[in-house]
Amino acid sequence: MSYSDRIGPDVPQLGNADTFDELTKKLSFYFSEAITLPLPQNEERSALPFNRKLSPLINALSDTCHHPAIVSALLALKVHFTALEGESDEPGVNEARGFACEIVAWQFVANLTPRDAIDYLLFELPPASDLDQSGVDTDQHNNTTEESLHRNEGAPLLGERHASYFSTDTVQSRSVAAGAHSDEFTTQFEKLNALEIAAVSNSKRFLSQKPVQNIINGLWRGDIVFWDTLGWKSIRRPQLYNRQRADPFCRLRVPRYLKIFETLYFMVFLGLYYAVLVRRSFDYITLAEALLYVWIAGFAYDEFGDWQDAGQTSFYATDFWWTWDISIVVVGIAFATLRIVGLSTASTSTIDLAYDVLGLEALFLVPRIFSLLSLNSYFGTLIPCLKEMTKDFCKFLSLVVILYLGFLTTFVLLARGTYTPREMSWILIKVFFGSSYLGFDVAKEISPFFGPPVMLIFVALTNILLITSLISLLSNSLSKVLDHARDEYLFIYSVYVLEASSSSRLTYFLPPLNLIPLLLRPLRLVLPSERLRSTRIALLKATHVPFVAAIWAYEKMLLASQKHQSELSMSGPGSHSGTKRLFRPSHQLARSLTARPTSGRTMYPTGRPQTPQTPKTGDGSVEADPQLKSLVLKLTAQVEKLAAVVSQLQEEREANSVAA
Repeated sequence: MSYSDRIGPDVPQLGNADTFDELTKKLSFYFSEAITLPLPQNEERSALPFNRKLSPLINALSDTCHHPAIVSALLALKVHFTALEGESDEPGVNEARGFACEIVAWQFVANLTPRDAIDYLLFELPPASDLDQSGVDTDQHNNTTEESLHRNEGAPLLGERHASYFSTDTVQSRSVAAGAHSDEFTTQFEKLNALEIAAVSNSKRFLSQKPVQNIINGLWRGDIVFWDTLGWKSIRRPQLYNRQRADPFCRLRVPRYLKIFETLYFMVFLGLYYAVLVRRSFDYITLAEALLYVWIAGFAYDEFGDWQDAGQTSFYATDFWWTWDISIVVVGIAFATLRIVGLSTASTSTIDLAYDVLGLEALFLVPRIFSLLSLNSYFGTLIPCLKEMTKDFCKFLSLVVILYLGFLTTFVLLARGTYTPREMSWILIKVFFGSSYLGFDVAKEISPFFGPPVMLIFVALTNILLITSLISLLSNSLSKVLDHARDEYLFIYSVYVLEASSSSRLTYFLPPLNLIPLLLRPLRLVLPSERLRSTRIALLKATHVPFVAAIWAYEKMLLASQKHQSELSMSGPGSHSGTKRLFRPSHQLARSLTARPTSGRTMYPTGRPQTPQTPKTGDGSVEADPQLKSLVLKLTAQVEKLAAVVSQLQEEREANSVAA
């Protein structure tokens, strides 16, 4: 039985020469026809409600589709259907379609070998100018990518995202012309790979799947890299790390080492912070204070670069620690400003205020040092809970503020001549946080007639009703988030790895050394881009030798002591001690993942090699036999079709009996 004979719409015919725009259009019409009901509330974590409609598509993609952009197209369609959900007349339907796209994507990846998963998940979509050209080979695509990197080495990782439409709200909308919208839709995903699109589309279930996490852990450890050489002709492409061939300075982009160096940076930052506050100088700037200014400037410039790489504020704000980072920068700038004003005007009070402002830095700097613990599976699971509870608390706080302002206005007017507005405000704040006896003591002083009853209502609303409601709300929020806490944690972890590893910048300077390349910016007016890039590379190698030497010694120690490897290395949240590493950096495995045949008019490189492979389930476990799986799926489809026919006959029989 062919795929088109099964229950549901016909499976679209996807060719390797299809552009990304054509690919997403075909798939969008299929999901619009296949999914017509919202996702049941009790089954939103399961793929079972979609098995009947999605099994033909999953089987067809696994057996016949070798398009390298197929996973990117499925995840991009989730963005499309999510955008339609807010304007749809059928609540929940487009949300279900987006979830169906995510299901098909992870089921497809689950049937790939680890090498093929790298090809599909890290394949970068070509620029829009190349999408209109059929027959573009791999070398041409790489050259185009390299030219764009030379033009803008600091290009954002993720550009601004806008809602786009294929006119797939209904099945009848195929005739609607949506060329401009589809062009806008495909353009916003250019130069992104499937993992980055998954982060943009908020596909947390997809990113939490074991095969996907294997790739992300490989990026975290540096087994998979995007850069293997440092030169003005270097090309960014995903590949397995080859220790014998790769430039050791490329190891500076490994997320694991970046996190360690970041922690050391904050420790020095904290030491300078204590040195400046312990020895306060009212006459001149000390050496420790000068170094503190350098540390603050380097950190601020690094944060600005991270925001530029993210491309949009929503992606940058995905990191739990972004509020701490911004607060550190704001407090540091405020301290420097007040300090300069105080020294220039010889104002002791301004200098005292500057040091008091600097004292606030510890509120953000000390927790930021321990951000390394957020990569631990236990502590990292608690962070999404705290984040969601904070959101709910802020929403609930708006109601508290409204009620508080109403009572404050009343009490200020009743207590005129007895308490000032500031004193009355402070009294009500104390009452709100539990000092109800204080409110009853001053109630008669506020007003002999209305003071006690109004104060009684205020205490009952705040200490009983509002506080109890807030505790219940946070408890329900905690229970809800705990059900998805690991998915939330793996999403945050994945976003950090992608931000740290897949940026288009070849030369990355660790702070505060990142201030040195600022001196080269005026040279852009006189030097060509190739010469300027070579100069940056030479400067990087001259300033980062100690860091690279530490990384080299660490990896040398790991290679010499393989039995302690899992204990010495931070292997990521999905790893367990004693397990074998999925991506071993050997010479045989270190081949380019972008070198593929370019025969015919295939626009993209071909997908999986036509070799037998062992399928995997959604959680990454290996199945017994691919032929057995195919047979079971076919039998399941036949049983479902037979059940549908029997159900239809039963409905007709009931209708006839009612009519009789």
